[in-house]
Amino acid sequence: MITLTVSSLLAVCVAWVKNDTPHFFSQVFPESSGLLFLIAFLGWMPAPLDISIWHSIWTLEKNKSQQNSSLKDSLFDFNVGYIATIILALCFLGLGALVMYGSGTEFSSKGGVFAQQLITLYTTNLGQAAYGIIGIAAFTTMLSTTLTTLDASPRAMSKTVQLLFQKEKNYYLQWMLILTLGTAGIFVFLMSEMGQLVQIATVLSFITTPLYAFLNYRLVISKAMPKEYQPKTGLRLLSVLGLLFLSGFTVFYLLSL
Repeated sequence: MITLTVSSLLAVCVAWVKNDTPHFFSQVFPESSGLLFLIAFLGWMPAPLDISIWHSIWTLEKNKSQQNSSLKDSLFDFNVGYIATIILALCFLGLGALVMYGSGTEFSSKGGVFAQQLITLYTTNLGQAAYGIIGIAAFTTMLSTTLTTLDASPRAMSKTVQLLFQKEKNYYLQWMLILTLGTAGIFVFLMSEMGQLVQIATVLSFITTPLYAFLNYRLVISKAMPKEYQPKTGLRLLSVLGLLFLSGFTVFYLLSL
């Protein structure tokens, strides 16, 4: 994660120094898929909302091998990760604006071809010296994402099975095998449609966000959460407003289909 952060920040700095074209902070949506693009963009920006579930499970696992974390420690861990995610999201947004936007390149939906186009575009605009920085940033981005999801998703699915069927058995390894085989199948059979798959995943993530938001909010104000740890009035109001915004935006998108 440190390598990813440093390389991404360096890449943005190099792109900023090398770029002499003025940029304006105005909204520009693709003509053919304006609303769809926005929904897909918001789906994983800066991270899917179910990351709160992952973080909770990680905290419980951490407590098994270490002294129980206090609320302050847990909030610190969450805030560091979430703020770092926002910073990296801004880095990738900046790189897209400074290098990719206006390049005239029509990007392929095939994963391997897209990766080659991306690195070639950066080295063309920023020079060969940027090849290593961009290569490391791209590699560590995908490696960190792979490690995160390969661990978090099986833990979440295992916990789901335990709760639904009241089982004590840990199904972590079984779900990891399913996820690994499913991912391998996607690479073998659907590599040419990788762009479409990412768009579908991000749109579905956004559509399910109101449900995750409601369940998160319902949990932290329920009896399961001690009174002294429950959010105060101001944070509750902000949460409700956010929930209304997400729900309204989702309904608006579904009605526009």
